[in-house]
Amino acid sequence: MTLQDKFDTLRSRYSEAMKGGGPARVDKQHQGGKLTARERVAAFLDEGSFEEVDALALNPTPGEAKMPGDGVVTGFGRVDGRPVALFAQDFTVVGGSLSLTHARKICKIMDMAMKVGCPVIGFNDSGGARIQEGVNSLAGYAEIFLRNTMASGVIPQISLIMGPCAGGAVYSPAITDFITMVRNTSYMFVTGPEVIKAVTHEDVSKEELGGASAHGYKSGVAHFLVPSDLAALAHTRELLSFLPSNNLQETPRRAPLIEMPLENPALDSIIPEDPSKPYDVRQIIKGVVDDEHFFEVMDAYAGNIVVGFGRLEGRSVGIVANQPAHLAGVLDIASSEKGARFVRFCDAFNIPLIIIEDVPGFLPGVNQEHGGLIKNGAKLLYAFCEATVPKLTIITRKAYGGAYIVMASKHIRADFNFAYPTAEIAVMGADGAANVLYAKDIAKAEDPVAKRAEIVADYNERFANPYVAAGLGYVDEVIMPRETRKKLLRALNLLEGKRESMPPKKHGNIPL
Repeated sequence: MTLQDKFDTLRSRYSEAMKGGGPARVDKQHQGGKLTARERVAAFLDEGSFEEVDALALNPTPGEAKMPGDGVVTGFGRVDGRPVALFAQDFTVVGGSLSLTHARKICKIMDMAMKVGCPVIGFNDSGGARIQEGVNSLAGYAEIFLRNTMASGVIPQISLIMGPCAGGAVYSPAITDFITMVRNTSYMFVTGPEVIKAVTHEDVSKEELGGASAHGYKSGVAHFLVPSDLAALAHTRELLSFLPSNNLQETPRRAPLIEMPLENPALDSIIPEDPSKPYDVRQIIKGVVDDEHFFEVMDAYAGNIVVGFGRLEGRSVGIVANQPAHLAGVLDIASSEKGARFVRFCDAFNIPLIIIEDVPGFLPGVNQEHGGLIKNGAKLLYAFCEATVPKLTIITRKAYGGAYIVMASKHIRADFNFAYPTAEIAVMGADGAANVLYAKDIAKAEDPVAKRAEIVADYNERFANPYVAAGLGYVDEVIMPRETRKKLLRALNLLEGKRESMPPKKHGNIPL
């Protein structure tokens, strides 16, 4: 064989690998509204930056057709100039099913990502385990799960569900930091509709069981829902812009597009005169962050708490806010878990936390108590207590009872606690206090209604304001709403070199 023959052989082999499962299967992928694995990679990365690994890998299982790449495209590239590792399962090749070779390709790039400290992004589109491989396929999944766990809190891990993801395959995305699902083309479930029908006699479609809406609105498994593959890729590029490459680096800074004043008078009119009226906390968030841009996480789930990323003078911050426009902003099982997960992510990757508090308490009810409100509420408490990143809390209105403590109060190591003049910091609201403390006095009064109103007014005057807490040092400063951005910026600048740590231990035992 001549030298030219060898060169031609190399080109031929790579050309074969680029074809995936062939034109017919590629066409079928497109007809289903999906891009191919290589199209996804090309659209996601900076142009010309992709360096593929193991394009010529073959499955050694005897009797199986040998497909170059074995159903997954792996390698490295750049997003906005920053290195990332990725894998893209190729549904056109053996249904993207996972063999031991397929798994080893994924593990190789995950190991390299840990060495160099760059994020890992997975494009999931697979029919599941390659059944004919038996336990080898299961071993492959296990190797990936282990690496997901080892990488957790060290490098960002992002999963894009762009087709089927079923059975054991779901546990890799579940361990990663963020899951994006594409509407109408993706689904996740441990057991499929056929098995469920056989075992429980429930009749359910794949979309109803594990589609994007099911996991975005009901289960809370998905963090983001997007309309198409291209939207998922663009959305993930933006998400990465808020994150550091690893837990030892700072987040990238981006200069604001619009010059924002330090004071925003519009914030003074957001909190209603009537303390029982709702308002949208996003108005406050957008009135404070750079360019009024808030990148919300899990916006379809547990609407009584709002979490997401923003920037202050170009620096990425994580925002956790009670939402008075939904269930009056109470904490319940779903919102506590949602908040805790986000807080722990930010703490792991050195992203400062801004907490906007307007919480009347925890949601009462038998279902909440029996569903584990205590342990789930404790998750959020634990997360805030454990976090050592800068924590800045703004109490806009209600801050009652145990929920006041949980939402990053001064008592659990918040660095700066600000309150608006509209803040109400107390064990409970005036109406509840009247019922508990003065029920007999009200009942004996000549005019119970007038007596109750008098007691409520007195309680509000004495307790439901920020000045008692400020007098005790539990609130550092009572501020005008318009000053919020200025106060946060100055506090963040001061805390840039903050040093705080947890006692030496292997790890804590968060109430799971």
